Amino acid sequence: MSSTSVPVPGRPIRRPLGFATAALVVCGVSVVACAPAGDPDPGESASSTALQRYYDQKLQWKGCTDFATSPREKEILGKSPAQCAWLSVPLDYDDPQGTSTTVAVLRVAARGESQGSLLFNPGGPGGSGVLGGLAVATQLTKSRITERFDVIGFDPRGVGATKPAADCYTEGGTTRGDEVFPLLPTTASLTEEDTRAVLDRCTKGSGGEKALTQMGTRTTARDMDVLRSALGEEKLTFLGQSYGTRLGAVYAEQFPQRVRAMILDGAFDPNMGTIERRLFAYAGFQRAFEAMAATCAKTPNCPLGTDPKAWTSTFQSIVQPLRDKPVPALDKTLDFDTALGGVMAGLYSLDKWPTIASGLAEVRQGRGDTLLKLTFDFEGGDPDAVVNGNATEAAFAINCMDEQRLTPQDAGQLRAKTYEVAPFMNPGGDPAKGARDGCEFWPAPPTLGIPYAENIKGLPDTLVISITGDPTTPHQGAITLADTLGSALLTVKGEGHTVVSSGKNTCVDTIAADYLIDLKLPTKMPTCSV
Repeated sequence: MSSTSVPVPGRPIRRPLGFATAALVVCGVSVVACAPAGDPDPGESASSTALQRYYDQKLQWKGCTDFATSPREKEILGKSPAQCAWLSVPLDYDDPQGTSTTVAVLRVAARGESQGSLLFNPGGPGGSGVLGGLAVATQLTKSRITERFDVIGFDPRGVGATKPAADCYTEGGTTRGDEVFPLLPTTASLTEEDTRAVLDRCTKGSGGEKALTQMGTRTTARDMDVLRSALGEEKLTFLGQSYGTRLGAVYAEQFPQRVRAMILDGAFDPNMGTIERRLFAYAGFQRAFEAMAATCAKTPNCPLGTDPKAWTSTFQSIVQPLRDKPVPALDKTLDFDTALGGVMAGLYSLDKWPTIASGLAEVRQGRGDTLLKLTFDFEGGDPDAVVNGNATEAAFAINCMDEQRLTPQDAGQLRAKTYEVAPFMNPGGDPAKGARDGCEFWPAPPTLGIPYAENIKGLPDTLVISITGDPTTPHQGAITLADTLGSALLTVKGEGHTVVSSGKNTCVDTIAADYLIDLKLPTKMPTCSV
């Protein structure tokens, strides 16, 4: 989602490169003095020996086909030059002598002489880092980044091949599956029975209640530190996009003196609570929708017409009837939720905007193929050969341990306000009917804490990158994150969500590569464009 703010110049560097302090810092959840890189968290002194065995492990690299979670993934990974390994971690860091579990890790070797590992998170939450790491290595073939770094991807807790993975569907989908786990949870009418049932199904399919409570961002950040050590790295070099900016910020909070370099692209605002952040995001999608409609209006036969005041109402007249009368689409059907999901998926990329217009015109003719395909493309392609198949369930489980818990009253107010700030999303009818937080009976409270990543001491210079027209993580959020971390801010004018991993922007790639490789940032940060 984009922000309507005027593009701002990059923030000045607040500290010289490599700045550190011996002051007390936040490591884990306790305020303690950080140990040297590679050592277990000193806040866990009573169990440091038990943790040390995880930090001392050596990864055993092999082919990646055993790490696939679907036939399509097996085909993709089988053809790749990547290697994979299992990282052993404690299921619960508060009990490191207890049960162990495994994290799936992928490595694509540097194209030239490697200077170390670059850990990558593609976003989500719920996005597969195994597949994401392979994708970014493929997309950055002309970048100095992949020439000098081994690209490391990993599946966070609950995701993909990491065990246990979040599994909240029955084999054929939960009884209320598509409504409890919608792409856009803004229309489902749920009961207390529904939310209790989904907890029961998630518990049975995802390794039990203890596993569910360990799928939050703070636990995954601790896994990242074990992975850093297992890779033989004294300090972490990290590229996180979208949700990966939250993960990176939390790692920086927990282990500031173990950070070498960190790029956060498409930033989550660390100060925004759940309701505020979602409304901020939805408002950005409304802005992106209006920008798309304005582009459409310049073309012949735009299905939204040429009157800006009527774009939203015209859109509603096309898609709202789908709630009661879905239309055929491919070998399936297109309902309101899926149509809106396809449109919002297309809003992420400027080059998809004409496809949205074509899809809306097609719906008027009684077919939904194009909008359904937009949804499938966003989720990984062929719907019958799923890629990153548990992304929706993983996102749900991770958010249950991250986001603030909402009462039914909170959920109803959020839904009503959503349609105020993003009326194109309104399905019609009573907006608050059946609004509930699907996490309301989760077995543990959220552990992230909002705001997060505050008052970090000893963090070296980091780089936040943001597109001014981002349709899901607004530019203002990047300004806030940069201020919070004391980061440099690279502003990129244009539309889109995240930019570094595409490898298509020379301006951004040059600055990112200079920073990651040489720890150099421009004295005066330029503004790039897409």
